[in-house]
Amino acid sequence: MSNEQVKASRRKFLTGATAAAAGTAALGFPMIAKAQTPIVLKMQGAWGAKDIFNEMAEEYVKRVNEMAGGRLRIDYLVAGAVVKPFEVMDATSKGVLDACHSVTVYWYGKSKVASLFGTGPINGMDAHQTLAWIYRGGGLALYNELLPKIGLDVVGFFAMPMPTQPLGWFKKPITSAAGLKGLKYRTVGLAADLFQLMGAKVTQLPGGEIIPALEKGVIDAFEFNNPTSDMRFGSQDVIKNYMMGSFHQATEFFEIAFNKKKWATIPKDLQAILQYAAEAANSANYWTGMDNYSRDLQDLITKHKVNVIRTPKSIFQEQLKAWDVLTKKLSDEDPFFKKVVESQRAFGKRVAYFHFLNDADYKLGYEHIFKTKIPT
Repeated sequence: MSNEQVKASRRKFLTGATAAAAGTAALGFPMIAKAQTPIVLKMQGAWGAKDIFNEMAEEYVKRVNEMAGGRLRIDYLVAGAVVKPFEVMDATSKGVLDACHSVTVYWYGKSKVASLFGTGPINGMDAHQTLAWIYRGGGLALYNELLPKIGLDVVGFFAMPMPTQPLGWFKKPITSAAGLKGLKYRTVGLAADLFQLMGAKVTQLPGGEIIPALEKGVIDAFEFNNPTSDMRFGSQDVIKNYMMGSFHQATEFFEIAFNKKKWATIPKDLQAILQYAAEAANSANYWTGMDNYSRDLQDLITKHKVNVIRTPKSIFQEQLKAWDVLTKKLSDEDPFFKKVVESQRAFGKRVAYFHFLNDADYKLGYEHIFKTKIPT
């Protein structure tokens, strides 16, 4: 080997050795990852701080924040923190909020179809089965078809199959549908149209405004949702007759919505967390509801001496007749309303048939085990 070749070989060796040494040194000083700034979503609920619905919203937020591993965080605000309860959907659509936790009946003034995704006419199904329609029967596609029709720029999901809502709180028990005529009554959504058809004078109010309106004489009677929310409002302190069961809001669930432009900026895996956390909260919310609603109903009876009674069957029957009239009227006026109703009924006809044919007689079992008759 010539002297020139030896020098070139030595240079090559030294260069390689230097690189290897640098690599070995690097192993002793591992790369320090730069902390990633989380995506923060500002979400407001339609619920007051003391309402159990606020706790249910927080159950959703907790699941998202824990699963997102620090890459995304929802900062949750109670009703009124930025906008009023009935305004959270508009605020989310416009980007004032990034997200909201509410119910579709709070924006049904934009389209009465909105109420079909929560508190529409009786369709043969309970809330669990109607949620099955949302996620397996084409309901979510129809919801997504509705949103741009009325200028709402959001992505939404649903959770929490709410039990039947009580007929509500009355100064005197209502023994027949005639007792509703002329009554100043609070409800929301299509239920407002229903009770107006039955002769009531309806005022639509968010939950936090109900008791002040009652005390001022703006309303004589009201319904909100469940024994826990009603008791936390202080209903038992101003009225002592609580009537259970009704067809006016036989099914309902929460709507969890995100501003569509903001949604598009979120990575797909985090979008999946936001979506599937709604399914996780669906179960958690229901368990929380069952535990609290049942306990608080007993407290209303035993501690607060509230007269809790079952709504007479005759009122259920008159509600069904009124729903028939109202559903036909709205279907005739709006082809899309008709389309959604027909979709629900097609799904409900087979799902509810299976349910009623197959379901155990749980009431019979309860009365046998506890030797207690359920009021009818």
